[in-house]
Amino acid sequence: MIPRWSMVLAILLFAGMQYIFHGVMPHHKHELLPMRLMAGYWWGAFFASYALLLGYVSRDVKRRGMSAGLWMLVCVVLPGGIGSVVYFMLRQPILSRCPNCSTTMESGYHFCPQCQFQMAPVCGICHRGTKITDVYCTQCGHDLAEDYAPARLRAYSDTE
Repeated sequence: MIPRWSMVLAILLFAGMQYIFHGVMPHHKHELLPMRLMAGYWWGAFFASYALLLGYVSRDVKRRGMSAGLWMLVCVVLPGGIGSVVYFMLRQPILSRCPNCSTTMESGYHFCPQCQFQMAPVCGICHRGTKITDVYCTQCGHDLAEDYAPARLRAYSDTE
C-alpha cells in the first residue's frame, strides 16, 4: 500500500539525518555522543515515518476517488502531521463497482441501488447484513438456510 518512492524517500531522509548529526554537526565533546546518537535516530525516524505517511495518503486518496494533489498539499503544508489527521477524519469511504451493472457505490452496501443485485448476504426477515459463515441471523434469530441465498454468498451449506 505504501509506494516505492515513499520508501526510498524515507530511507534517504533517515540516512540524511544521520549524516547531519554525525558528519556535519561539530562534535568536540565526546561525552555528548549518546545524546547525539539518540537525537539523530529520533529525528531520522520522525522524518522517515512522515515520508511513509505521505506515501500512504497518496495511494489511499486515489483508491477512494479523491483529489490527490489537494490532499498531498494539505498533508505537506499543515505542520506536524495535522494535515494527515485532517485527511483521516474527512476521507471518503472506499467505492466498489456492482458486478452486474458497474454502478459505483460504497463498499458497505448489501444491494446495488440501480439493479438490486445482492452484494452481501442479508437476513430474509429483518434485512440486516450477516456474515457468510452465520447459520442464524444475529439480530432476529432467523434460520438463514431458509433464505436461499445465491451460491456465491454461501460459504457453508448443509444441503450440498
